Amino acid sequence: MADTRSAASQVTPSLTGRPLTLDDIKRDPEVEAYIAKADEYTGAIGYTEHGARHANLVASIGGNVLRRLARPERSIHLAAIAGYLHDIGNVVGRVNHEHTGALLASRILCRLGMDPIEMAIVMGAVGNHEEQTGDPVSDVGAAVIVSDKSDVHRTRVRNPDPTTFDIHDRVNHAVEHSFLRVDETARTITLELAIDTRLSQVMEYFEIFLPRMVMCRRAAKLLGCEFKLMINGTKLL
Repeated sequence: MADTRSAASQVTPSLTGRPLTLDDIKRDPEVEAYIAKADEYTGAIGYTEHGARHANLVASIGGNVLRRLARPERSIHLAAIAGYLHDIGNVVGRVNHEHTGALLASRILCRLGMDPIEMAIVMGAVGNHEEQTGDPVSDVGAAVIVSDKSDVHRTRVRNPDPTTFDIHDRVNHAVEHSFLRVDETARTITLELAIDTRLSQVMEYFEIFLPRMVMCRRAAKLLGCEFKLMINGTKLL
């Protein structure tokens, strides 16, 4: 955790004359183009939504997680920036998109004049957000992981024909409500889901999301919390 707190106390101004914010990142034409095209390309290969909606949600939740846990203000900003950029690597390809995204993010943030230590923290968060290859390596990275994996909802499904849903479409379409609850007093991070079991059984959720929940557990532990999962009012983890 020392990396984020060190950066918070040693931050240097960017080309804007002040530390970069999420709004600065959102206004950048290169970022805007990468997110739009990454979403278009993931749609072309049959993936759920990975565009501006997902980027904004992960940025918002990631920042809020650290805010609720009373982390430094600059770490909160970095979690939001990393959350917004975490999937831009999909513009190149889905395989290893987390590593490609970290390199793309570094080039953008360097151009915008971000402090090198902050840039390294964002790169580590982006490059480690996938469960197959990544690990929570910092407060910022842990916040990105739990916020990314909590975005399960029917609004992410692009396929208009339910008769042709694969398991990912079916599970996401069945989720009517999702909320990531951070209890700073109990030191818990709980993903609360409401699933319409007429559309998908809870077991199907575990079939595709269990590795993600295990990663969330590791991320929560780094943040000094315990990860919990509640589905339809029942605690499962």
